[in-house]
Amino acid sequence: MAAALDEAAATLLGVWEAARERTTSRLSTAQLRAVMVVEQHDGINLRRLANRLDMLLSSASRLCDRLVAAGMLEREPSRADRREICLHLTPESRGLLAELRDDRRRRLAEILAGMSPDGREALLAGVAEFDEAARRRQEAGEPPRELPAPAGPVDPGPGWQLDVPPVIRSA
Repeated sequence: MAAALDEAAATLLGVWEAARERTTSRLSTAQLRAVMVVEQHDGINLRRLANRLDMLLSSASRLCDRLVAAGMLEREPSRADRREICLHLTPESRGLLAELRDDRRRRLAEILAGMSPDGREALLAGVAEFDEAARRRQEAGEPPRELPAPAGPVDPGPGWQLDVPPVIRSA
């Protein structure tokens, strides 16, 4: 089951990467991640951003310098502590993220259109349950468990079939 999900996730990531390449070609992956974190945590300070990106503070600072210079982030002194800097998205970065999401959703809709209604419904229910289980583990602070390696080929069970469509490549 995990191997089949891993393969399907790779296809999904391929769709996302194709959309990212098309819409955010002027941002590196690290810069895009930073912009997305700031979107989720408007007003985040540099130290928290560095922690969320798993970066050194000095690296996050240089990354933000480049994003400010590119017009993607704004810095503002914190109202609580003037020595602290808060980060906010610019209208340009908000537009870029909206364009990225629109492109990803269009690409996903093209693939979903090739699925049966029952398949789409089952996929949505399964992904929602997967997301909920992952969030519960994260909130509980559970580290990933070490699972024993399978003795032989992984059998996902009766009736399991994964028909993964090819990754959509951008022109």
